[in-house]
This record gives sequence, structure tokens and C-alpha cells, in this order.
Amino acid sequence: MLPASHHVKSVVLGEEGLIHSAKEGSVIIDMSSISPVASKEIAAELAQKGIQMLDAPVSGGEPKAIDGTLAIMVGGNEHIFESVSPILHAMGAEVTLVGDNGSGVTAKLANQVIVNLNIAAMSEALVLAAKAGIDVEKMYQAIRGGLAGSAVLDAKVPLILDRNFVAGGRIDINLKDMTNVMETAHDIGVPLPLSSQLVEIFHALKVDGKASDDHGGIVQYYEKLANVEVKKKVEA
Repeated sequence: MLPASHHVKSVVLGEEGLIHSAKEGSVIIDMSSISPVASKEIAAELAQKGIQMLDAPVSGGEPKAIDGTLAIMVGGNEHIFESVSPILHAMGAEVTLVGDNGSGVTAKLANQVIVNLNIAAMSEALVLAAKAGIDVEKMYQAIRGGLAGSAVLDAKVPLILDRNFVAGGRIDINLKDMTNVMETAHDIGVPLPLSSQLVEIFHALKVDGKASDDHGGIVQYYEKLANVEVKKKVEA
């Protein structure tokens, strides 16, 4: 599980890469969140050497990684998937074969669109409430049981209220993922106006020194625009 496509290519296909030492019939499971184009290229080169590959990126962040309940989305051969399924289930509660090579990383891109745009929408709402002067924590309790409620809301709002931006999912890593989203979307002819705006927000946060913050730190972009801070109300 590595940060970006070039890291995976180096480890698998480089001068000292796995392709030169892995035996025919071996299975390489790449759990990185990388470009589907790169993932398919790597899988194709490995196949020429008789080496199988699965792309199996994960979702759930640090908490689910720690307790072994990640969601794992897999691309590759069904027989190979079944043969290594116990390994994946040791790390994940939900392990799904999505399709052929490249399908897992494509599903992860879709996941990142939903998660990060959800955080951005949530951030706009929190900043609106804070600027209006209402108790943001009480507002969160009021809306979390309705249609606005989500895993993202429950995971991120308490941390934001505590001003805790220690990274579970770093802004610069999510910037990489969203950049991959846009490159893939452009390649296949899919306009993504909201995602493109979020890429620029991530760039702005990176320039502002927030690259290592958790992506819940997206709220800081909106706070700067509105000159307000989302935090717990101090009782008099």
C-alpha cells in the first residue's frame, strides 16, 4: 500500500522490482489508491511473466485500519480473488470483487469523490451555522438522525469541534486521489465540476501549509473565507 502510481511502478516494475524476483503463479496485491490506467498497465506487464495482480484499495481511514474493519474494493480475476480472500478478510469487514483489473481502484476514485465532496458540503454548512451564531454542536445533534446524517458527518464533526486535524486521511494524499479522479474522468469524457473545484480547494489548503492535516481540515478553507471558526460553544 503505497502513496502514488510512481511508487507502485518502482516497487513492482523497477530495476529491483517484484517482477524480477516473484515466481510464476505468484499473486501481488496492490492496496494503493492509484490511477486505473497505471494499475492496468502494471497488471498487464506482470501477466506476461505469469504473475497475477489484484488492485485492492481500501476505505475507512485509520480507525478501521486499526480494528481490521476496512472496506476493500478489488479488481482482478475471480479465481485469484477467492484464493487470497482470507488475507483480505483479515483486514476488512467488507471485501468486494468489483470486476477485472482496474475496477478496484476505479471504485476507490468514486469513493473519494463521495467522501471528500461530503466533507466539503458539511464544511460549508458548519461555517454557515458558526457565522450565524448558533451552537454548532447542538445543530449537529439535531441533523445527524435525518437525511443529512452520514458516516462522514459522525466521523468528522466531533474532531472539527475539538479543532483536531491530526491526519487519518491527509489533505495531500486526498489531493493526489482527486487529481487521479479528474485525470481519469477527462480520459473517458466525464465532466466533474464539483470535483474540479475541490481539487483547487485542496491546492489552496496545501499552499496554506495544511497539507499534512486531515481532510476534515477542508473546513479551514471555508473558515478563512468567512472569517469564523467552527468550535464548541463555551458555556458562560
